[in-house]
Amino acid sequence: MSAIAIRDVRKSYGKTEVIHGVNIDIADGEFIVIVGPSGCGKSTLLRMVAGLETITEGTIEIGGRVVNRLEPGERDIAMVFQNYALYPHMSVFDNMAYGLKIAGLSKDDIRARVDKAATMLQLQPFLDRKPRQLSGGQRQRVAMGRALVRDPAAFLLDEPLSNLDAKLRVQMRLEIKQLQQSVGTTALYVTHDQVEAMTLADRLVVMHDGVAEQIDTPMAVYARPATTFVAGFIGSPAMNMLPVEAAGNRGLMLANGRTVKPRDIRLPEKGRKAILGVRPEHMAPVSGPNADLELDVAAVETLGADTLAHGRLAGVENGSGELVVRLPGSTQVRPGDRLALAIELGMAHLFDAESGARLKELDLPAVPARADKRLAEAVNA
Repeated sequence: MSAIAIRDVRKSYGKTEVIHGVNIDIADGEFIVIVGPSGCGKSTLLRMVAGLETITEGTIEIGGRVVNRLEPGERDIAMVFQNYALYPHMSVFDNMAYGLKIAGLSKDDIRARVDKAATMLQLQPFLDRKPRQLSGGQRQRVAMGRALVRDPAAFLLDEPLSNLDAKLRVQMRLEIKQLQQSVGTTALYVTHDQVEAMTLADRLVVMHDGVAEQIDTPMAVYARPATTFVAGFIGSPAMNMLPVEAAGNRGLMLANGRTVKPRDIRLPEKGRKAILGVRPEHMAPVSGPNADLELDVAAVETLGADTLAHGRLAGVENGSGELVVRLPGSTQVRPGDRLALAIELGMAHLFDAESGARLKELDLPAVPARADKRLAEAVNA
């Protein structure tokens, strides 16, 4: 068994605490991605699991064994770094075999393990080459192979694709996911790239300022973000965040004085300040009387399949009313236009203005996307 349990783990440097009581249970064979901006503590947490950083408080278990006081080499883990960490004077074969030689395995066993990993990673033609003779993607495969031959209890990967170009990152994402699924080894992967996080993870851990703000499946994090930080970090473009004030039965008062009443939201008590969140893809143009809000378009990005219209909530002059809506690529829209928009049923989010925590929604039955009658004309246009 290679389950990993992180129990109330904290890390301090002097009097400064940088990891604030993180709890994660990782099942045997699960692929967990820790995602967050630079400085949020994700790499520090990974390095504590690896034994490269000491744990100030809490416990870490790997395979049911507490490893707090064990050296990295005693934890039965294999780590893949951002910079590959290959020996430049050694061949690909020797780089992959080095850890096995140190462990005292026989030559036949080493050859068999390296050949098996090289075949899986399509490295057989390069076993006699030096790292400098390889492309970035090939070097990353060698680093993966060096970890794979050890047959560890868990793989730890620290931003392994950040040095690759965009096309190679896409290719390597697929290869890493397929590799992990084929070998079934537990994996803990750190990245700041939300696309990597969403496509690779069985579950996401979204970190912010040393706190795990949400732990859930990628689609659950996307569909029901627990905080305004998670809502703004996951999704591109980011979720629109509109300050509102509860206006009793009239709904939520926007910054321009107009009220909106999304039908999937449990309205808070009158006078409470909140944040209304709507993703750019969860609004659509409608006729004026059916609109929830209006966008004064300031700029347009044409992306091919999609068009992004950027602007401001009509009637708002300051930055609190900034909006972006994702439209079909064929949509004709120009700066200076005013778009009347409806929010898709079941797709609005409400957060407490002070804490940023998600407020409770109504219990609604599942509704297919764009089932709202007000959006029918946008679909048929």
